[in-house]
Order: sequence, then C-alpha cells, then structure tokens
Amino acid sequence: MAITIDSARGIFPGTLSADAVPALTARFNQLSAEDQLAWTWFAFLEMGKTITVAAPGAASMQFAEGVLNQVKKMTFDEQTQVMCDLANHADTPLCRTYATWSPNIKLGFWDQLGKWMEQGVVAPIPVGYKLSANANAVLETLKTLDQGQQITVLRNSVVDMGFDAGKLGGYTRVSEPVVAPRELSQRTQVTIQGLDNPTVLSYMNNLNANDFDELIKLFLADGALQPPFQRPIVGKDAIMRFFKEECQNLSLLPERGVAEPADDGYTQVKVTGKVQTPWFGAAVGMNMAWRFLINPEGKIFFVAIDLLASPKELLNLVR
Repeated sequence: MAITIDSARGIFPGTLSADAVPALTARFNQLSAEDQLAWTWFAFLEMGKTITVAAPGAASMQFAEGVLNQVKKMTFDEQTQVMCDLANHADTPLCRTYATWSPNIKLGFWDQLGKWMEQGVVAPIPVGYKLSANANAVLETLKTLDQGQQITVLRNSVVDMGFDAGKLGGYTRVSEPVVAPRELSQRTQVTIQGLDNPTVLSYMNNLNANDFDELIKLFLADGALQPPFQRPIVGKDAIMRFFKEECQNLSLLPERGVAEPADDGYTQVKVTGKVQTPWFGAAVGMNMAWRFLINPEGKIFFVAIDLLASPKELLNLVR
C-alpha cells in the first residue's frame, strides 16, 4: 500500500500529546467576548506567577506600533470596543489588520495592551470585576497545566482573535524580518541519545541556526509538516513560510530518539526533547516529540511536531 500523508500521521501512535491544550482552547472560544477579554487580562496578570512572562521581540512591536498608537489615542469606551471587536472577530479595519499579523506580533500587541491597562493608559478591567464562573474555571484549569502547555493556550487565545484571515482574500502577511542564518563558526551541533540519523540531525541543526534555505532542502517537494494540534502543511513553499513565520530563533534541545524501518524502504524516527521559544524566554522548555517519516534517499516526507502530555512522555519512544 502506497505511503500517504494520512498514513504517515499514524506513525508512533503511542505518542501522548497534550490534549488538555485544544480542549482548554475550545472552552476559551466558547466564552462570551466580554469573558474572553477579562480572561486574557487576568491571564496576563498571572504571567510571572504561574504563567511564564512573555518576551516579545522589538521587531514585533515595530509592526504593531501604528495600531497601538491608534488605540492609545482613543477614549476608554472606544478602546473597550476595539478589544470586544477583536474577540468577536468583527469586520473592522483594525480587526482586518490584526488578522494579517504573525503570532509573535499579536502576542506583543496584547502584552503592550496589558502593560497600558496596568498603567491606566488603556481602559482597565473595572475595579472589583470578577470573572464569570465559566471564565474563572478556564483560568484555574490553565494554572494546573505545565508551563509549555500554558504558553500554547495563551498564544492560541490571542492568535485566533480578529477578523477571519481566510475571508480576507488576497492580502500581505505581516511578520518579522527573517533573521540571517548563524555563521558556521557560531553553530553548535546537537546530539541525540540512541540516534545518528543524518537527516534528523541536519533538521535540528539547521532549524537552530535559522538556516531555513538549507532546512527546506531536506524535504520532498510534496512533503508535509504537522504543527501541534493542526492539520499537515503540505509542500515546500507552505512549509518554508511556516518556518519563517513561526520558527525563528527557536532553540531545539533533542534528548533521545529511535529509528525503525517502515514500508517501502522508508524509515520512521521519533525524537523527544525540549524547545525554548523567543516569545516566552529561555527559562522554559516545552516538552516535545518529533515524528519523522524519511524516504530511502534520506528526504523528509512527513514530520509531526507534538506538544507532549507530560515530562514523563520524554522517555516514551515505543511504538
């Protein structure tokens, strides 16, 4: 039977991903717009306590600066309306602009709004305001997750706001400039316990070096990459865009891996380890697995990236 992307998604079926993340994200999306805004505000207040402090880069603020200054000049009522519009996915010029931003820019935007709310520059949550029972339950559940899962839920909550980008038609994506690859002399090489597959090692090393041009050469023309809790991204062009928009300045820290023969001369590989992101600092490592299906010529047909359910899953390399 021919190998397909759908069949490739089933390799290493024992991998336990953090299902609490999509479940909690779904619960957040069911909240009213008012509750979503209040939840987001309270969640940002919790950051630095039970939720990791965000560290958006200066580049992201540069692209959000015009909209932020626009919001800053509004009355409190107008500012509140803007935030409600974002939560309601309204069709407004500001919501359309927001829809074109990369996730990092959106995180930076909300981080700045949170700081201004604390300072009284942007309309604050009313004194004595209490979250609804549903919103409070979502927040309390968030506190129980590990930090990598908290990061993902918080990111999802703001990334999905604004107008539906799928309804924009043709538009220009707004993302940070692509960082130049590290000089060869400044690159370090990963080692993976139990694994010496050159394709997988090159994937990790090139991604850590921001060398996306070399990284994409590892993929077949019709290859696919499946980010956590998403459908596969198919084709080199789409994968390259994902790398540039979502994977700059990541630090992959693979720990151990296993390789097994698969049908038609393919090799399936599973690696577990951690990832540090520029959005939330180097102090937090997200527990991750990478599941590769590599063709006989050493090219990547499929790779799935999984946010793991718990730290103990880092040791789970069995099929």
